[in-house]
Amino acid sequence: MMSSSTLTLSNIPHTPSPAAGATPSDNKSTSSPPSSPESRRIKSSPQLNRWSRARAVRSGRKLGRPVERPVSERMGFSDSPAGVVSERSNSSDGAVQMVFPEGENLTDVRAGVKSIYMVSDGTGWTAEHSVNAALGQFEHCLVDRGCPINTHLFSGIDDVDRLMEVIAQAAKEGAMVVYTLADPSIAESARQACQLWGVTSLDVLSPITEAIASHLGVSPSGLSRWAPGRESSLGEDYFRRIEAIEFTIKQDDGALPENLHKADIVLAGVSRTGKTPLSIYLAQKGYKVANVPIVMNIDLPRALFEVDPEKVFALTINPVILQTIRRARAKSLGFDEDIRSNYSGMDYVKKELEFATKIFQQNPVWPVIEVTAKAIEETAAIVLRLYHDRKNRCSMPRISKLY
Repeated sequence: MMSSSTLTLSNIPHTPSPAAGATPSDNKSTSSPPSSPESRRIKSSPQLNRWSRARAVRSGRKLGRPVERPVSERMGFSDSPAGVVSERSNSSDGAVQMVFPEGENLTDVRAGVKSIYMVSDGTGWTAEHSVNAALGQFEHCLVDRGCPINTHLFSGIDDVDRLMEVIAQAAKEGAMVVYTLADPSIAESARQACQLWGVTSLDVLSPITEAIASHLGVSPSGLSRWAPGRESSLGEDYFRRIEAIEFTIKQDDGALPENLHKADIVLAGVSRTGKTPLSIYLAQKGYKVANVPIVMNIDLPRALFEVDPEKVFALTINPVILQTIRRARAKSLGFDEDIRSNYSGMDYVKKELEFATKIFQQNPVWPVIEVTAKAIEETAAIVLRLYHDRKNRCSMPRISKLY
């Protein structure tokens, strides 16, 4: 939390500042003469300074000393002899200006790595995922380190003072600011501050909110997720997700097959095709998921063939990739050579995949999803698309049964 106390011109002494913790009486007796040399400063690297300032912002501490100054601009940099940017939060229009320590200019950290600040009045999930999705278009550059990027998430920024601190730091580092702020007045403050301070910015939430408001003919509430007046986030959806996660954990790796009929989604596949992480990912979205391993020469539970086949999804993978994954797994578990040959040998891997393929062919309603080179999110997107298409009876043309 930020301190609510501020310093004004009337209570800032014109003599050099005393050491931290000094009392007023100490100031009279220990004040140094004007000709005394400056205290020796400890040198540190610019990168360490940047890290320290970033940590200060994320922890809610002040970047500099707040000073109330009679300036005419709504927001902007001061032209004081000390060369600092001032912060004023007590003005009639509520504008805020930030303080930077003397001797630090705004361009001293702009070279090298680029930064993107993600600012949100909530958890920052929307801003973070939007930025990550956009950065996916620059993998060729990021991988080759031609344009290195650092991202910083600032969540829970629900007042103008803290917002101005973050934007001022972004101006100092030459960072881009991407923000999702539900309150229109705070979002407007962010827009004006970024414009006046020359910060590249993007408002992710306002355009879609305004478009939906126009479409519905209803004004948005303008309240952040945890603002007073909003319904508690611990609602029905929340407890449904918790219940789904508990169910999914209990049903992992073929446990309790008698409960398969209670699952929303059933995953089937050989070992190391990502059934468990995919199950947990889907459970966090509120789906009850059970997964059943397919092991060569071992009968599958009868319940798997008795449940609604439209909620069963088969997973398969390239044998070379599967062998690599299994080798690493066997090594981490300390398997001996005999077990390794039965678990991660190429002949065994191919036979087990063929065994699974025959089962899939005997159940043509099960869609077969190829998980090779797919992230969990990609596989989950395919599962959910097929799940909802079937649930809503959407007639979508399919090119192939293999996804």
